[in-house]
Amino acid sequence: MAPITRKAFFPKVIIERDSDTEHSSSEEEEEGPESLQEEEEEEEEDNDVNVAGNGNAERLEVGLDCKRKGKAPITITLKKVCKVCKKPGHEAGFKGATYIDCPMKPCFLCKMPGHTTLTCPHRVTTEYGVIPAPRKKTRKPLEYVFERQLKPSVPSIKPKYVIPDQVNCAVIRYHSRRVTCLEFHPTKNNILLSGDKKGQLGVWDFQKVHERMVYGNIHSCILNNMKFDPRNDCMVYSASSDGTISYSDMETGISSCPLNLNPDGWQGPNTWKMLYGMDINFEKGLVLAADSFGFLHMVDTRSNHKTSDAILIHKKGRKVVGLHCNPVQPDLLLSCGNDHFARIWDIRRIEPKSSIYELKHGGVVNSAYFSPVSGCKILTTSQDNRLRIWDSIFGNMDSPSREIVHSNDFNRYLTPFKAEWDPKDPSESLAVIGRYISENYNGAALHPIDFIDTSTGQLVAEVMDPNITTITPVNKLHPRDDILASGSSRSLFIWKPKETSAPVEEKDESKIVICGGAEKKRGKKKHDDSDESDDEAFLPKNKKSKSEKTNWKLTRCTKNKC
Repeated sequence: MAPITRKAFFPKVIIERDSDTEHSSSEEEEEGPESLQEEEEEEEEDNDVNVAGNGNAERLEVGLDCKRKGKAPITITLKKVCKVCKKPGHEAGFKGATYIDCPMKPCFLCKMPGHTTLTCPHRVTTEYGVIPAPRKKTRKPLEYVFERQLKPSVPSIKPKYVIPDQVNCAVIRYHSRRVTCLEFHPTKNNILLSGDKKGQLGVWDFQKVHERMVYGNIHSCILNNMKFDPRNDCMVYSASSDGTISYSDMETGISSCPLNLNPDGWQGPNTWKMLYGMDINFEKGLVLAADSFGFLHMVDTRSNHKTSDAILIHKKGRKVVGLHCNPVQPDLLLSCGNDHFARIWDIRRIEPKSSIYELKHGGVVNSAYFSPVSGCKILTTSQDNRLRIWDSIFGNMDSPSREIVHSNDFNRYLTPFKAEWDPKDPSESLAVIGRYISENYNGAALHPIDFIDTSTGQLVAEVMDPNITTITPVNKLHPRDDILASGSSRSLFIWKPKETSAPVEEKDESKIVICGGAEKKRGKKKHDDSDESDDEAFLPKNKKSKSEKTNWKLTRCTKNKC
């Protein structure tokens, strides 16, 4: 018996597209009128494809039975549509090394409507709209006492800035995940500590370059902050998202746990506590740490045990991401968090809702620091692309003295940007911070590290290297030398001024160390693409990852901006 076959009927498909953007329309015009007439005759005979033109758009109807009743047509649109606002007529995204944002949305940089990021006046000049600090002495008597008697080393003449603008040495793929924090040794000028997303603690002697160590047994997840013990410079306190504070020996990697907020292990996201901000009050011998629920915890450095119950210092359930004790008066504590506030506290009488000042921001506050010399100024970094400066903690704290628009709004796969003071600058005006928005330099999209004069808002310098194409959110200035340490993805870089830094020639590979061979063999996972793939930019394209010897070298850009 012959098999019974059913006649297949397909619905009618209508494809709408812009004829100007399709290559097929231009090819048909080149073929000439004769070829077009032959194609039209074939279409009439088959009755399978009907082409009808209306203005700039074309309609293609495809189906085996177009005349069959009861079949609703399926419409597919191939017109240009913006990926941001989903409206036709324009596009948004990268074109080469330049990013074009959607004109229907507010400016990504200043968050104001009416212009795009490319034409934003704050991108042309960072000091746009910034009121400079007054040159006239406007200090109050209390501030004079605070500065002159407690810190007589404050100079009256502003010194010249020294900018470390050239990469001197580097360790590529040093960590297995992205770098989250950096800290210089308090007495040894050539030792740099680094923490990563996996909880590893790295110790690197950047003077000898090849002497490095990574301890992976201290924390189980993100290492958010590190501080050296003021009594013993071989020991370091570290706070992690696993809810613990570790007290570790830098030379052996042996650590103890003075504080554990999750002794029963994982009980669900509603009870898991993570530690973010941390600082040390050296006068009282206290380690101060703040968690992801808005509470402050205190640990006695002499006994390494918790001293009192947790104190609510920010909105309950919100992260407290930053803590900083005043360098002149350590009883003053500055905190910031995800509740859009930075607060000043007196540790001697700290309790819920007892803050001295509440500094309101327009977004999440990534960091807040007192000035390093006098402790009178405050510098904060917020997710609304603003750097805010208060010139005096004894003046009007209701509003900041200046707001500087800067690109530090980041995505979830980056370490938060944090503007930090230069600890060597006696004028307390120079700050360093990485930039999120890329700039087109010789056809490459580079993310500079910005040095900003907080007293005027001017961009003092933007430093970059053509080999570093990834974003550099973690930056730390040396407290004694003219050195900048930066963490970009999983790699570490040491910057020095061009006058004092010897040029790195092509044959000199002793100052560039490439690690992470075992990580490459293990393979990449889907959820780790953000940490793994960025490091390929540091390697030469003509070399494979399994090559025996990598000739990655540093080159200096001859342009003024480089």
